[in-house]
Order: sequence, then C-alpha cells, then structure tokens
Amino acid sequence: MKTKLIVLALLAASSLLAQPRFYVGARFGYRAPAPVAVYAAPPAPLAAYVAPSPGPGYTFVAGNWYPAGARYQWRAGYWTRPAFAGAYWSAPHYASGRYYRGYWRR
Repeated sequence: MKTKLIVLALLAASSLLAQPRFYVGARFGYRAPAPVAVYAAPPAPLAAYVAPSPGPGYTFVAGNWYPAGARYQWRAGYWTRPAFAGAYWSAPHYASGRYYRGYWRR
C-alpha cells in the first residue's frame, strides 16, 4: 500500500512540473518564399519533351535550375493540379543576385 501511495505521489508531483505546450496559428493572406542569395545566374533552361496533359484541370510546371549548395541542379518539368482553386504557378526566377523560388499565386 505504501508503494502505491509513493508512486501516486511521484506521478502527481511530476504532473505539477510539466509545462503544457500548445500552438494556435492563424495565417492571413499569402507571403511569397524568401529569396536565396546566389553568386551567379543559373544556366540556360534545358530543352525537354512535354508530354500531353493527363487530364483537365492540370497545370504544367516547367523545368528549372535551382541552387543546391554551391551549384545549380536541374529539376524536370511536370504536370500537377493547382494547390488551391484559382491558383496559378509563379515560376522561379533570378534577379539582382538573388534566386526567387516558384510558388502558387491567387
């Protein structure tokens, strides 16, 4: 009986020291991704075959170069459905020494 009381007291004491953690988030509007500082412009895009659309409602996201460490890596184009209704793809681009990632816009 004493051991049960001691265990119960330890559990009660540990729950008093525990900190409840929760997160409530709200997002208003949409903010474009932050630019990435790069030292040189990406190479010219590669020419590639674009397969026909798999069905209605699909959007083609063109292939592009993206920074991977100290160099660029090619990401091939693909067909996808927009992220949300009325969205269109804003392609990644390089401007003023910064690389701006692509994202879905309203």
